[in-house]
Amino acid sequence: MLNEITRRDVLGLAAAWGLSFALPPMDLRAAQKRGSERAKSLIILWMAGGPSQLETWDPHPGTKIGGEVKAIKTRTKGLEIADLYPLMAEQIQDLNVVRSLVTKEGDHERGTYMVKTGYRPDPTLRHPTLGAILETELPLAGVEIPRHIALGDSQWPSWGGFLGAEHDAFKVYNPGYDLHNMQSFRAKESQARRLENLTVLEKAFQAGRQAQSKKTLHSDAIKRALQMMSSEQLRAFKIQDESESTRKAYGDSQFGRGCLVARRLVEEGVRSIEVTLNGWDSHARNMESHRSNAAILDPAFAALMNDLRQRDLLQSTVVLCIGEFGRTPQINPLEGRDHWPTGFSCVLGGGGLKGGMVIGQTDPDHAKTEPSDPILVPDLYATILKLFGIEYNKEVITPIGRPMAYSSGKPISRLLG
Repeated sequence: MLNEITRRDVLGLAAAWGLSFALPPMDLRAAQKRGSERAKSLIILWMAGGPSQLETWDPHPGTKIGGEVKAIKTRTKGLEIADLYPLMAEQIQDLNVVRSLVTKEGDHERGTYMVKTGYRPDPTLRHPTLGAILETELPLAGVEIPRHIALGDSQWPSWGGFLGAEHDAFKVYNPGYDLHNMQSFRAKESQARRLENLTVLEKAFQAGRQAQSKKTLHSDAIKRALQMMSSEQLRAFKIQDESESTRKAYGDSQFGRGCLVARRLVEEGVRSIEVTLNGWDSHARNMESHRSNAAILDPAFAALMNDLRQRDLLQSTVVLCIGEFGRTPQINPLEGRDHWPTGFSCVLGGGGLKGGMVIGQTDPDHAKTEPSDPILVPDLYATILKLFGIEYNKEVITPIGRPMAYSSGKPISRLLG
């Protein structure tokens, strides 16, 4: 069966198929290193729907906008977060809380685009997300599985934009279990004949159609699929060999399993992983929604931070917890909060960033709608790109011939170690 094919067999199939390509070196020393010697990875915990800053990282209990939530102290001096996150209160010391993110996009799709790319939507082109830029600029030899992965049921998983569809995130909707269609049910000889026949068809199509053939990405997809199907690194997607206590710590939820898989993918050298937690669009019964999601986010996020720290992976792994916007200070008649792109929160740290900072401040009385020390999303992403050693303002020529910088922002110097 194809899942039993060795590296030598895959190369043999490629030769039989008439292809000329080389698999990345099998030297996995980069993935096996620990601490600052490792190549950096990024984990984005995507809070789809827009979590309320007041029920997460910026509580104002006892005020007219504070709602029912209470605040608890954390291991970061002077930082209090919502009492829905007691486990994160013990794990947040290496992270920074930004309480003053500002955008101009209060619609879910447009807000997601803005926060995932650092640009407002543009009808003339599609910008790449942060993970696609990292994958493009920082190839890593020895990684035989996709290097840009989206875990969970996301409506808008990260994309390649003008960098190309080949940089779209590899989507795993139900993480923690075996991937589907990773085994061939045909013998090696039969599979080789099929590939040879496919070569004949492809060559016939390519005759006089080189540009069109290249755009289909068909050959590239076949190469990568064969490589992935025969790789031992597929084990990263399964969590059955983790201890029961570890799985229990992350929580038996799609998001909890996703966070555990994300840690395993980092250990294999995957460059960028996005894990989605849905259910934050709390126009009604805001507190109820946030209690339910906190019961999922708190253990998973805390277990991830503890795991990265204990395994000496935190210095090489940037962790970002963010959504497309926050929620209004006012509580509406349905006991909910509406969309609020002015003064919302994110949590960011690891990968060599300074830790333990609280940036920005929102007004507990809501007399001022603008937060103090506002932080723009492009600046946040310029910071991350610089941390990875990428020229954040590098201009790329898009398919329509337009030069476009990876980021229009400037790095936040106080975050950089």
